[in-house]
Amino acid sequence: YACNQGVDKIIDLATLTGACVVALGPSIAGIFTPSDELAKEVAAASEISGEKFWRMPLEESYWESMKSGVADMVNTGGRQGGSITAALFLKQFVDEKVQWMHIDMAGPVWNDKKRAATGFGVSTLVEWVLKNSS
Repeated sequence: YACNQGVDKIIDLATLTGACVVALGPSIAGIFTPSDELAKEVAAASEISGEKFWRMPLEESYWESMKSGVADMVNTGGRQGGSITAALFLKQFVDEKVQWMHIDMAGPVWNDKKRAATGFGVSTLVEWVLKNSS
């Protein structure tokens, strides 16, 4: 839908996979994007906000595990590389002309000690929007 509205860039945030928590722990979110430019923009915004992100690979060969004999694709690629296959799944719904980033914030979105949501990602995205608004 957003692509049909003529946007240039899309950033989605989701507590998508426990696999990203296993990979990066409770305080770092994984970012997935084919766009080096968008990755640099968000990294610069996160430097200001103090939120921690780590760019993860979008390994296209993992897409093989998402293929289906009866459907367009399966909605999960199995246990190994779970955060990557989840990002590859989302990527299928974004026009290639649109710069896109998926942020898997499953780890830092929740504070176990306080038993409360953290609001993770909001500060970085506010900084990013302010920097990129005209």
